[in-house]
Amino acid sequence: MNDENAGDSGGDSGPNSDSRPIVYDLAPNCTADDADVGAHYHAVVNGVVEYGIFVDVSDSVSGLIHESNLSNEYSVGDRLVVRLDDVRENGDIAFVEDTPDNYRTETVDHEPTITPIADLSTGETVTIEGLIAQIKQTGGPTVFRIADESGIVAAAAFEEAGVRAFPHVELDDVVRLSGTVEDHEGTRQLEVDDLTKLDGDAEADARERIDAEFAERAQPESVEPLVEWPAFEKLRDDLEEVATLLRRTVLEGRPLRVRHHADGDGMCASVPVQLALERFIEDVHDDPDASRHLFKRLPSKAPFYEMEDVTRDLNFALEGRARHGQRLPFLLMLDNGSTEEDVPAYENLAHYDVPIAVVDHHHPDPEAVNPLLDAHVNPYLHGEDYRITTGMMCVELARMIYPDVTDELRHVPAVAGLSDRSKAEVMDDYIALAEAEGYDREELLDVGEALDYAAHWLRYNDGASIVNDVLNVGCDDDERHEELVEFLSSRAERDVDRQLEAAEPHLEHERLDSGANLYSIDLDKWAHRFTYPAPGKTTGKLHDRKVKETGEPVITIGYGPDFAVLRSDGVRLDIPRMVAELNEEVVGGGVSGGGHLVVGSIKFVSGMREEVIDSLVEKMAEADIDEELSSTA
Repeated sequence: MNDENAGDSGGDSGPNSDSRPIVYDLAPNCTADDADVGAHYHAVVNGVVEYGIFVDVSDSVSGLIHESNLSNEYSVGDRLVVRLDDVRENGDIAFVEDTPDNYRTETVDHEPTITPIADLSTGETVTIEGLIAQIKQTGGPTVFRIADESGIVAAAAFEEAGVRAFPHVELDDVVRLSGTVEDHEGTRQLEVDDLTKLDGDAEADARERIDAEFAERAQPESVEPLVEWPAFEKLRDDLEEVATLLRRTVLEGRPLRVRHHADGDGMCASVPVQLALERFIEDVHDDPDASRHLFKRLPSKAPFYEMEDVTRDLNFALEGRARHGQRLPFLLMLDNGSTEEDVPAYENLAHYDVPIAVVDHHHPDPEAVNPLLDAHVNPYLHGEDYRITTGMMCVELARMIYPDVTDELRHVPAVAGLSDRSKAEVMDDYIALAEAEGYDREELLDVGEALDYAAHWLRYNDGASIVNDVLNVGCDDDERHEELVEFLSSRAERDVDRQLEAAEPHLEHERLDSGANLYSIDLDKWAHRFTYPAPGKTTGKLHDRKVKETGEPVITIGYGPDFAVLRSDGVRLDIPRMVAELNEEVVGGGVSGGGHLVVGSIKFVSGMREEVIDSLVEKMAEADIDEELSSTA
């Protein structure tokens, strides 16, 4: 309430010591709940009848002054001071004309009862406060999605068909809405009568309240890791930070976009996180289709975030903002995104303030990427290495986001580790977990092979249903899962055999000074193109055969006109360092790329292929033999 001196002059002090009688001036949106029997109010005559006059003390609070309680004559529009005499059982209000001597005026702002969105019930007339998470203009009403500390609900406001209602409000404004809760296609929707943008202290208080509740609800669940692993414990705080960011993104109603490497480990990382986030979205949102509108997962073929991908993602996001009134999304990079090659894509997103988090196990360039990221999880940042696969990390991340998915994910870390040839000291523990769920080692390998095969043919499509069925995460038919894995893995094995039958006779061999065997092949000449397996997989399969055949340290190079795929076993190559050195030493080579210590790929300009490959072999010859990196040890 605000004080204003009114009536007869008088009084000698401020409101804290002013004993003069009070006449209240109700704000237009005040209701009967803001008025008390016996209190005085400023009123305006809205009607004259034979037995008295009707007066308004606010837009919705009106009543009668009987002629017996009138001492003057009034016309419509006249102002007077009244006392609220009675509120009858039927809601009728009776006033009397009564002007206190030497009064002062206090203004009364309406303070409605705010109903949490989670407590809305169909048929109720309510008032809610929250942040505008989306503004979608339909051919009929304007649909706002409002997020408060308890949930998110759609609110439909109609000005006229296809015309934006309440055009003065924008995304992220704090608003107060009143209206009736109705059922709309099986979900609750608020039919808006009034919408007010809060400002000043009211806005600050609401933001502080909502932010505090968001911060509390965004805290990840406390879950014990599936296996005891000291190396993983170093990453727990970083994963909890990402889980907090992702849960908060859902609470705020912001879209999520996941980019992941299109291989077995990348899918073992992204699918569990997708399942957890979709379940959490379903809990937070009233709309049963919310996860379909707010979550998008897409594979990336390259081992970094290509400009083609980021341009496509950014265009999709900007179209979503224009057509559906959505915020720009939160980007989560999985099994990808840690290197200097990702920087141009991140800088492009920075123009639009798109938040980014990365969970990856490839050798990182933290000085290059961290200034552009909101969070970065990578075992190398804690003195660990690639044996902690992204799939292993993301199973724990998914459980932090939504613990109820745990029983569907127990076998996934083993699939991720075998797919990515992890030498983790807990691989036996992960395989034992999977065996308890009914998978033996060969079946786990088949799942990984089927994932790779599916990823190859899906190309840039997420293949949500088929990938879920292959991995048996979010799959509702075990028999279909088993049949699909058997079909895809056997097809993959057939295609690999055909490829190796054609390529293996053309492998060139030399013994390096270190004692390691070097095998190389021109894949452009001696391998089938545009089919499975792709060059990287072909090189890996040839490499595996030679490792098994020789039982000795092996390096394999599969190259094409402007690329080379590298594999090593028992040799410490440090491919990221080699790439950096080649880029400096081979002038005009345009060398780029990266990977792990023993797995990687590089690109170069085709005219410099011979120089790049020769320099690469020289560096490989200097690499140390390391039995710890041998799969035959």
